[in-house]
Amino acid sequence: MPKYIYTAKSYSGETKGGEAVAQDEKNLAQQLRSEGFLVTSISLVKEVDANSVSVKFLDRFQSVPLKERMVFARNLSIMVASGLTVSRAVNNLALQTQNKTFRKILLEIYEEIQSGKALSEGLAKFPNIFGELFVNMVKVGETAGNLDEVLKIVAVQLEKEHDLKSKVKGAMIYPAVILAVMVIIGIIMLTFVLPKLLSVFKDMDAELPVMTQMIVNLSNLLRNNGLLVAIVFIAGTLFLQYFLRQPLGKKTLSWVSIKFPIFSPLVKQVNCARFARIYSSLLKSGVGSVEALKIISHTLTNYYYQNALLGSIEDIQKGVALSKVLSDNQDIFPILVSQIVQVGEETGKTETVLLQLAEFYEDEVDQITKNLSAVIEPLLMVIIGSAVGFFAVAMLQPMYSMMDSVK
Repeated sequence: MPKYIYTAKSYSGETKGGEAVAQDEKNLAQQLRSEGFLVTSISLVKEVDANSVSVKFLDRFQSVPLKERMVFARNLSIMVASGLTVSRAVNNLALQTQNKTFRKILLEIYEEIQSGKALSEGLAKFPNIFGELFVNMVKVGETAGNLDEVLKIVAVQLEKEHDLKSKVKGAMIYPAVILAVMVIIGIIMLTFVLPKLLSVFKDMDAELPVMTQMIVNLSNLLRNNGLLVAIVFIAGTLFLQYFLRQPLGKKTLSWVSIKFPIFSPLVKQVNCARFARIYSSLLKSGVGSVEALKIISHTLTNYYYQNALLGSIEDIQKGVALSKVLSDNQDIFPILVSQIVQVGEETGKTETVLLQLAEFYEDEVDQITKNLSAVIEPLLMVIIGSAVGFFAVAMLQPMYSMMDSVK
């Protein structure tokens, strides 16, 4: 018999959904009506074949927007705190989400919970969606019996992550747009405007200077081999993306981001803010310091921060204070971080002072991203001015040469 995905609502307003086998849609609607539910939507599930299995497998590796996960954690916390069972809460959230990929994932997690597994086990099946931080915090909440409180902490953590990423992306949009416009204008000049000027030089039989010849060669390359240039550009972009996913590529990008003067302060502030907030959240949830450092090292994306935290685990296990370990890495962790952590260790309020430290660095990131355009703008003006100046001189040189020959 065919299988259907359905959603239904009871007369009291309770929502229900999932998969069911029935002879046809009418038969399924009758079954649900006998249980006191009215169908609100119903669709046929295609028969399982090799393709559908592969799609379901690939769903595990698709990404879901951070905002979706943030809303999920917050709403799940509210529902669990209000007395709903975890399975019913997950089912309701699956029916509410507009993201089809996320709905499939949540429905599968719902089925896992229905089969007797814990929420954390269901989340762990989708490591690309729910990272180690999310899964481990939920596991701690399940063990301690304060899942709603832990989910609230996770929601705040994801919200801060979303805010940080939005600010950084917002700061990068302006220079990216300017550079893109500059490249487009350059291509138009080289492929449409320059050939008309060159025809004048050719008619005058003028000898082209080196600068002008360089631009002419570039123009000829774009006009005569445009498709080849496009293919090389796309292939280069794909190779760069592949390279940056490899260990050497990640290490290289991390080194550049830390050493490049304009972006280095922002990169350090963002990583310190994330470290402080995540560590505080994990400690507050009941995760041990060693396990917390392992989770953070897998959560941060910068190679040098990952390496420093992973290297600190052995020292922590030997009894060395975290503040001492951080002070040995002052090239990436400012002295303020180790001092604040030391205060927390001495007073027994590490999670509290780390939260305050996170808020301090988040405010710093806010200020840096607001001022970043003021720093980048002069640099862009220099680049644009240099390009325009080079083009102008290259075009004027032959004209002056022709004028001199006429005299």
